[in-house]
Amino acid sequence: MLSDLGQLQGLSTLLKKCQKPVHDNEPTKSTQDNLTNQANETNQPHQTNQPSLQTHWNILGGGSNLVLPKVLHQPVLHIQLKGIHLLDDQGLQNDQSVIKADKSTFYRIRVAAGENWHDWVTFALNKGWYGLENLALIPGSVGAAPVQNIGAYGVEVAQFIESVDVWNIETEQLLTLSAQDCDFAYRNSRFKRAHYSNEIIVAVNFALPKAWQPVLTYQDLKPLAQRYLNPSESITPHDVYQLVCEVRQRKLPNPALIPNAGSFFQNPVVPHEQAQALKAQHPNLVCYPQADGTTKLAAGWLIDTCGWKGKRLGSVGMHANQALVLVNPDGGHYDDVMTLADAVRHDVQTLFGVALQIEPICWMPDSSTHHTA
Repeated sequence: MLSDLGQLQGLSTLLKKCQKPVHDNEPTKSTQDNLTNQANETNQPHQTNQPSLQTHWNILGGGSNLVLPKVLHQPVLHIQLKGIHLLDDQGLQNDQSVIKADKSTFYRIRVAAGENWHDWVTFALNKGWYGLENLALIPGSVGAAPVQNIGAYGVEVAQFIESVDVWNIETEQLLTLSAQDCDFAYRNSRFKRAHYSNEIIVAVNFALPKAWQPVLTYQDLKPLAQRYLNPSESITPHDVYQLVCEVRQRKLPNPALIPNAGSFFQNPVVPHEQAQALKAQHPNLVCYPQADGTTKLAAGWLIDTCGWKGKRLGSVGMHANQALVLVNPDGGHYDDVMTLADAVRHDVQTLFGVALQIEPICWMPDSSTHHTA
């Protein structure tokens, strides 16, 4: 159970054993080069009075948003906590900083970090808890979703997160962070920053509206948008879910068949004036005005226009159906992936004056920070 503090305290003890004093700069020694510890099987004795330590471990969710080196010397913590629970008004921790959703207008559900993301979306849909349909078929775990603030087809997971339960390794406390505390932004959150590297997400608390409104702004969902505007027709959350799954399966490679980490670059967000200037030069530019006055550019279109769609560089390349996805069909290594990424970024910068940011989390061989992937 997520509330088993004895288990979580044992987890702190185990991870602290994977750490060492900050003045020691040698790689962490362990019995294995790549050690995976399952969070739901940790039952070590509780220890205190640990010295100031430098972290040398990584957190793994589903592993779908991750670029690995050939050799990883740091231990890996694989989160496998399970459970989905509909909450009552007392369901969350007694923390005044958490703004609790009105139970009369929202379903409030706690989902353990180790649950599969797509399975959770499907479960919620079948339960009548709507809102997550646009995020169907995104690989990975529930616990990794807030880290990246995953999004697709006009929806971000932050829109539905009420709070996040985290275990702090150093203080050995279970904390509930409000959505505001999580500091969500486009493909970003507090959990990606080194300052919060001792926080492990153990559960995500969702607030899903009982009054469902579809989000159909993206071109791929236009067939449903046209139906939605027709008074004689209606659409359901299941329709949105089905179309999103069909689009993703048609356009995106299955990572189980062709190794990839999904969208490899973030869609760049630029000032409105810069977007207008680019639109004047490139009338077919695909872009999306944002509520704050900025404009989001479609990175896939930028990459395609630079001629990288379906193009390979050695053993890796950009996918033939979706230029935003970097694929590794022939067993390329970390350096091969980064060489291609640098080449794509260079060409986009040269042609458009726009800097692309890598979206997946990249683990360096001797990284001294942990991330969730």
